[in-house]
Amino acid sequence: MSGLPTASVPETVKVLTGVIGPVLAGGVIKRRPRVMTLLEKMQADASAVRTLQKLRARHGDGLLRLAVPGRSFAVVLSPDDVGRVLAESPEPFTPANLEKRKALAQFQPHGVLISAGPDRDRRREWTERALETSRPTHHLAPSVRAKVADEFAALGPGQLDWDTFAPVWWRMVRRVVFGDHARDDQATTDLLERLRLAANWSSLMPRRGRLRAEFLGRVRPLLARAPDDSLAGGLAADDEVASQIGHWLFAFDAAGMVTFRTLALLATHPAQRQQARQDLASGTDLGYLRACVLDTVRLWPTTPAILRDTTKELDWHGHRVPAGTGLLVFTPLFHRDDSRLPYAHSFAPEIWLDGRAQEEPSLVPFSAGPGECPAKNLVLFTGSTVLAALIGDRDYTVDSSPKPGPGRPLPATFDNFSLRLTGHP
Repeated sequence: MSGLPTASVPETVKVLTGVIGPVLAGGVIKRRPRVMTLLEKMQADASAVRTLQKLRARHGDGLLRLAVPGRSFAVVLSPDDVGRVLAESPEPFTPANLEKRKALAQFQPHGVLISAGPDRDRRREWTERALETSRPTHHLAPSVRAKVADEFAALGPGQLDWDTFAPVWWRMVRRVVFGDHARDDQATTDLLERLRLAANWSSLMPRRGRLRAEFLGRVRPLLARAPDDSLAGGLAADDEVASQIGHWLFAFDAAGMVTFRTLALLATHPAQRQQARQDLASGTDLGYLRACVLDTVRLWPTTPAILRDTTKELDWHGHRVPAGTGLLVFTPLFHRDDSRLPYAHSFAPEIWLDGRAQEEPSLVPFSAGPGECPAKNLVLFTGSTVLAALIGDRDYTVDSSPKPGPGRPLPATFDNFSLRLTGHP
């Protein structure tokens, strides 16, 4: 059994600087707005996808080991291998990857994503129970709808940019997660933002122990007062729960970006906007809007780098993969693979409704397998409910550049922070 095919040093440098580097620069845990604006101008994801496509053409579509000193690390290049790696988590492909543990320990040391063994099983179980992972619609849906309506009613016609949208989104999120008493508690979510910004630096920055203690000191009383119509209702007010709550808020931050981008797509794609409104008029379960949100995450993944570590030595198609090998699934490579997908650069919500997306094991907007995002259905419901409130009685135009449209390929990198729209009655 031979070792994995290995990229040359120059090829490894191209991956580190052109694929992994932009992801790190943009902020893995908390996005950096100025850097994201620059990456959009560079269309960094398009360049990264081309780099990996060339490596796949040269080395084949198996795992490709990078020439990284002191670390066994490989890039996943095959769509089928993406399916296998995610389906066989947490053993032998653990989500508690080395690099991920160093970063997330800054603000959620007890989080499911960096847990293993019985701790992971227990934490995943109560998380799925609270988020009702297996249900398409959470039992708190009526309460969420009411809170969305309360908050987003204030966003009337006129200019709508990220600085206008985000505060409304976060007021709604705090009410959904903790209850109405947390609506205006921006200090708590600001503390989490500072912890996440520190986590961007992983182990290069010392643990922010005092900052994390302050965050936990604010979250515990919020948990203790959480009513039954909130996600935290009935959960223990301890550090383990507070740690995972930090990740829920992390996920809702990404969900807000996705929702805002989806609004821009609906503003510029009349056929999809009309279909969404037909669904709203018929009183359905927002299935088409959910598909719109899903396809937005496909186009611009909020987790572009899915990481796994092997827990034991593996035979991979005749090649030896050592235990402790880090694996990178760079999702834009597969979501925007125009060598395979005719809709790679188009807004195509229909693929999530007609079975085409389910036939592709590497279309993983919320990851997949046992490590799939437990809040997937909740995020899709919340995002589609917000969109229903926004497009029900108004149209939008996109005032910023680039303008996504149906007649040309969509941008590979799309910065929500610089996106500007105008709502028209």
